[in-house]
Amino acid sequence: MNLQKGTSFGVAIVGCGTVGAAVAQLLTRDSEILRARLAPRLDLRHIVDVNFDNARRAGLDEKLFRADLSAALDDPDVRAVVELVGGTDIPRDIIAKALQAGKHVVTANKALLAYRGRELFALARKQGLTIAFEASCAGGIPIIRALCDGLIANRIDAIYGILNGTCNYILTGMTQRRLPYCQMLSDARKLGLAEADPTLDVSGTDSAHKLAILASLAFAGGVDFKKIPTDGIDRLDLCDIAYGQELGYVVKLLAIAQRRPEGLSLRVRPAFITTEHPLAWVSGPFNAVSVYGHATGHTMYYGRGAGGMPTASAVVADLAALACGTWQEIYRNLPIWPDITKPADQLPIEDVLSMYYLRVMAQDRPGVLGQVAAILGEHDISIRSVLQHEPHKNNASAGVPVVITTYRAQEGNLRAALAQIDKLECVRSNTVCIAIVDEHSEQV
Repeated sequence: MNLQKGTSFGVAIVGCGTVGAAVAQLLTRDSEILRARLAPRLDLRHIVDVNFDNARRAGLDEKLFRADLSAALDDPDVRAVVELVGGTDIPRDIIAKALQAGKHVVTANKALLAYRGRELFALARKQGLTIAFEASCAGGIPIIRALCDGLIANRIDAIYGILNGTCNYILTGMTQRRLPYCQMLSDARKLGLAEADPTLDVSGTDSAHKLAILASLAFAGGVDFKKIPTDGIDRLDLCDIAYGQELGYVVKLLAIAQRRPEGLSLRVRPAFITTEHPLAWVSGPFNAVSVYGHATGHTMYYGRGAGGMPTASAVVADLAALACGTWQEIYRNLPIWPDITKPADQLPIEDVLSMYYLRVMAQDRPGVLGQVAAILGEHDISIRSVLQHEPHKNNASAGVPVVITTYRAQEGNLRAALAQIDKLECVRSNTVCIAIVDEHSEQV
């Protein structure tokens, strides 16, 4: 039943870190904005945590502080619990208890949904409740709502996403300022854009969590996160970024999902894109998601993908949708949720079709390029261009960099070719390989 003007919709926040405090501030300090735009009144009744130092710094009312979750779950006026704890095991228990207590759930927990979304959505459905999760994938960018609402008339053919602001900040600095990875990671830490342990971000795992969620909705099939091939940015070399620029490309950590006749092609990895593509213009800690629909063609969603207030904006939007009853209707009427769809057919990385950038470090002698070209040809890989520079005067023993770009080839063939190339006596080190992503063809 929809709530009328002035009707209270009680909310409990569990976890008052950066995002939790920002949500609480939007619900209290900025409540006039909500009252002007929303008929039901979002009423923050409880803030549950084990430490309230951050809540106090945010100036929140200590009368809301609770050390025990049960106070919120036992409150009949609480209609929704916002889980912002992080991790997987404890949040899973919090969400399960909230659903069993008859409360809707809002979460920003992409890792939990990627691993255990099917189980939790099933529990919510059994209880006649819903889980809202706009903040889980791209901070303040309303990409979940776009897939579930604005693009509902479309067959989604592909998604290309820059889904991690930390990585995009690092790559922007490496590209524009020519600073090495370690320097940019240090800068990201100083700015609060990277955790003390940045592994989840720089390994591509965080982006893969988000891709699993987005692809499940876009293609209405359960995606197995563990089957998404994932590679990070921590091994990128400045020289490859520079050579890519010389060829007209920018490197980005891309989360890619493509519909193919035989299944879904999913992967997360650094890739070159042409400087003419809108995703190439996304710099600093910003996120962007390109979606290709059969009716709309290419649409792109851009904004801040992390941070307290942008993420809190998405959380409060979910609360508003629950208070108005719109999210419950979407959840009941769309057959796209992981608990009721069949598992997707996920293709192996060897089936990917792409162009590639290769950097071969070889001895400076005649015939090297011919040997490399012959092996590529044996594996049905055609050379598109060759770029050769002089060896670095301070490290001539490392070899001469021979940069090759290929036409579209099957990744399995390329991997087999590289295994042979790297065994050549004239090749000094393992070949660097970076995919080149071209514009997805629109069907409109």
